[in-house]
Amino acid sequence: MVKQAKGSWAMATIDSSASAGSAPVTTDVAPSGRVRRVRRTSSRRDWEQGYVDRLRITDVVVVVAAVATAHFVRFGAADVDVSFTSASYTILSFGLAALWIVFLSIFRTRSPRVVSTGAEEYRRIISATFQLFGVIAILALVLRLDIARGYLAIALPTGLIALLGSRWLWRRHITRARSHGRYQTSVIIVGSRSSAMSMARSFTRDPSSGYAVVGMCLPEYQADAAHRVNDGALTVDGFDIPVFGTEHDVLTAIEESGADTVAVTATDHMGHNGIRKMIWDLEKKNVDLVVAPGVVDVAGPRLHMRPVAGLPLIHVEKPQYNGASRFGKTFFDLVFAVTALLAISPVLLVVAAAVKLTSKGPVLYRSERMGLDGRPFQMIKFRSMVVDADKQVADLLARNESDGGVLFKMRDDPRITKVGKIMRRLSIDELPQFVNVLRREMSIVGPRPPLRREVETYDGEVRRRLLVKPGVTGLWQVSGRSDLSWEETVRLDLSYVENWSMTGDMLIVFKTLRAVLGSDGAY
Repeated sequence: MVKQAKGSWAMATIDSSASAGSAPVTTDVAPSGRVRRVRRTSSRRDWEQGYVDRLRITDVVVVVAAVATAHFVRFGAADVDVSFTSASYTILSFGLAALWIVFLSIFRTRSPRVVSTGAEEYRRIISATFQLFGVIAILALVLRLDIARGYLAIALPTGLIALLGSRWLWRRHITRARSHGRYQTSVIIVGSRSSAMSMARSFTRDPSSGYAVVGMCLPEYQADAAHRVNDGALTVDGFDIPVFGTEHDVLTAIEESGADTVAVTATDHMGHNGIRKMIWDLEKKNVDLVVAPGVVDVAGPRLHMRPVAGLPLIHVEKPQYNGASRFGKTFFDLVFAVTALLAISPVLLVVAAAVKLTSKGPVLYRSERMGLDGRPFQMIKFRSMVVDADKQVADLLARNESDGGVLFKMRDDPRITKVGKIMRRLSIDELPQFVNVLRREMSIVGPRPPLRREVETYDGEVRRRLLVKPGVTGLWQVSGRSDLSWEETVRLDLSYVENWSMTGDMLIVFKTLRAVLGSDGAY
């Protein structure tokens, strides 16, 4: 994607090389401001293979270090024999490290399809690790090997945590690189104008996805046949994206832009034969094809591909609000809340004293919020504003900075105390909400707790936020907090309600720590 240039010829560049050595995407822009030509001189596979190779090296280092640590902590420098065998633990350690690396490969933890995006990469690492140690336990039982439990008890968590940590660091690296235009996948979008622009807008708003749209092919494109390619552009969020022609010009578009992926959305106009022909054509050019099913904000775990009568049908499972999933979430909430309250109890005492000594009024502030199924409850927070701050809202509505007018936000709210500003920046004022979790009024992760006046404005779609308990943290907390518009807050909350899972909750908890430490969007 390229920014529009005016007045003179310009060269816009998207560097897709990172440290892997691939060349940039370049786009010529005409004096009229229209994008004239896009080309890319290297393939995504150049940087992708280098990235996977570095992951492989990191995995080997992490696994060997974890196994060596377990051996040293349990046995020291001695070379101890495994009971009932002539093999030593040194040999066993080499075998364990080798098997661990093999299992990571078998479970395709370094597949380009999963690395750096979503929770699937982490899930595969966890599955590979536990499957490995399960196999070891079975072999030890069958062969009657008395392997030291302490040795395995150290190796498993050490290696697993280190593997997950190393992948998280690599993700941070690739996210930063993508924000600067590196590690990009060049995409041609094929679909109707509205669908194509919607997809392009999604990619543009999320640079960490790594998809750079270098062109479109629109069925309704009616340019003259002699000038069909590169004869126009659509502006998406300030970026001009060239239109190469119709769906029949995809191969020409690939040649001109050097794209390595074609994304198809709203496929009815192409028909079965059109899609099949495109698949065959792209196979010859070694270009990937992705198809958007048109299902918005539904995560992968709910989507299942099942062939029916020779047709590849995507089945969308119902959200898991009840049963064993809800029991597991409740158990996690209670254990986490108890652990957190015990760990932060000294902080709670210090903050309570600071609030009491610096301003008049109670230490805690109770605010009515709407919980599961719209039932009201009293949410507890440390008081960060002056007494009777709620009564001053009417006088400040004219200075509301929230888009949409449903929420009330002010970056420099005069009602906030000096201690309150510090608490809000670090989200310390929200720590007493763990008590609400113990009272089963809130969850650790969930939608933002809404006010009654907000719920009264909900339509049928937005009311789906009330199908689960509100959370101490959530997608809104790790995606901008107070900087989010009302529409974006609703979209994130609905996405969470539709797709929540325990793995997703754990990732949000870890991201919350990063967001809180960075004070992103807090005021």
